[in-house]
Amino acid sequence: MNLLRIFLLTLCLALLTAPPDVDAARRPYRWPLQPRPQVVTPYDPPAQRWQSGHRGVDLAAAVGSPVLAAGSGTVNFAGDVGGKPVVSIRHADGLLTTYEPVEASVRAGQTVARGEVIGRLAAGHDGCPSACLHWGARRGAGSSAQYVNPLSLVGAVRVRLKPVQPVS
Repeated sequence: MNLLRIFLLTLCLALLTAPPDVDAARRPYRWPLQPRPQVVTPYDPPAQRWQSGHRGVDLAAAVGSPVLAAGSGTVNFAGDVGGKPVVSIRHADGLLTTYEPVEASVRAGQTVARGEVIGRLAAGHDGCPSACLHWGARRGAGSSAQYVNPLSLVGAVRVRLKPVQPVS
């Protein structure tokens, strides 16, 4: 048991002292804003798919800020949805990322690279006290769509471990 405690303590110390974005350049996805933005509204999926919830995250930024492709892919849509400017990108792994409200500088069918500017943040995202980018991610479409916490794409989801129960 002592050996297990020493191992866990060593592991925790190593994780706590490592730089936060050691492998950011190797990840297929990156933050859609630079510098790394503050999360204003976290991911809060509904218990049932038909219920209301927050199927993405809201990131603080100034109106006019460049919005970057989180990953390489093909622009799936660039236009208005319900009067709001939206850009969506389909990635090779099947993920679809969405960015709103964004005045697009890209067009549907265009190939974009990870980190490429896809547009500028527009004003008017509901639910934020000031300007912010709503960033969403999902796999599949229609009734089979599975929403994903976009923060998991950039390694920003906090992992919580359950306590180890002593073996009797």
